[in-house]
Order: sequence, then structure tokens, then C-alpha cells
Amino acid sequence: MYLSLLLGIWFLVSFGFGILLKDQLDKISIGGFKLGFWFAQQGSIYVFVILIFVYVWLMNRLDKKYGFEE
Repeated sequence: MYLSLLLGIWFLVSFGFGILLKDQLDKISIGGFKLGFWFAQQGSIYVFVILIFVYVWLMNRLDKKYGFEE
């Protein structure tokens, strides 16, 4: 369940926001850059790094729950 949720978020941000919804997001500007461009160039990378840390945190929590601590 965790894996499919994280992959879904990753897909939505990288493919959905960066490619499919780019034209709608370009109507919004952040720091002089269009939001669709920002997601395609920077935002998807930031979200991917955050998802890595969330995945590690979730897996460590599951390890503790089932007694597989290091």
C-alpha cells in the first residue's frame, strides 16, 4: 500500500504536473517562472527526494513494528 501510494504521488507530480497539466499550471507564476515549467524542471526532483525520505521513514517504522530493528 505504501509503495503504490508513493509511486502514485511520484507519477502525478512528474508526469501529471510536468507534462499533462503543464498548460493549466503555466497560468500561475512563482518567482517569475511559470508553475508548469517549475514542476517539469525543479518541482518533480524536490518531490522525488522528499518521497525517498518518506519511504525510509515508513520502512523504518514497519521494521520496528515487526521486530526487524538494526
